[in-house]
Amino acid sequence: MYVNIKGLNFKYHNAKEQTIVDFNLEIQKGEVISIFGQSGSGKSTALRLLAGLEIPKSGLIEIDKRVMVDDKIFVQPEKRGLGMVFQDYALFPHMTVEGNVKFGLKNMNNKEKEKRVEEVLELVELKDYKKRYPHEISGGQQQRVALARALAPKPLLVLLDEPFSNLDADLHAKIRNDLKKIIAQAGITSIFVTHNKEDSIAIANRVVVLEKGIIIKTGNPTEIFMSSAIKKNKVKAL
Repeated sequence: MYVNIKGLNFKYHNAKEQTIVDFNLEIQKGEVISIFGQSGSGKSTALRLLAGLEIPKSGLIEIDKRVMVDDKIFVQPEKRGLGMVFQDYALFPHMTVEGNVKFGLKNMNNKEKEKRVEEVLELVELKDYKKRYPHEISGGQQQRVALARALAPKPLLVLLDEPFSNLDADLHAKIRNDLKKIIAQAGITSIFVTHNKEDSIAIANRVVVLEKGIIIKTGNPTEIFMSSAIKKNKVKAL
């Protein structure tokens, strides 16, 4: 098993109830997982726990047979080897597209860095934009730069937090298809959080449905959301 999460529990200091409750999940290498839930369901917190941005109350997180968290170990975020794409993309405004992508590349000489930047910019189809600054490109292109930056160090896992929330409705479907293609070509294991059923259906191999921090369903996105819609229609009919 490539990603193994067992018995993960988390509670914010001032919260009355736990945000994540006994979270268990196994992920195969190359899988694309969607964590689906409404606001306050705990989906972004689950991602932050994976990234090491929060410390769980208890539980195990293991990636590629390497323990990131258990009752004795806590690996710092920068040492986990994960890539993350934030909602606002978090691009450095004073750096070019090339500079942003190159920023996360460590333990490489300049020639190796240049080669890797070229590879990922070609993957996201932005080779001709490498000298531009974030304010000179569209929102969809900024998202692809953020994804390129996350992919550049060849991470164990890529985490995406509501990757389409800042896009106009007209761009949403196109960029969603672009992202699906890029992730497939990269062959990278990915987890993204969303409150949009269509995003889960379009991109994910499997969906994890969270409600008040508890996994209530997991499986094929189309089957889960279609069965929910059928049940809802039956209730309305009655």
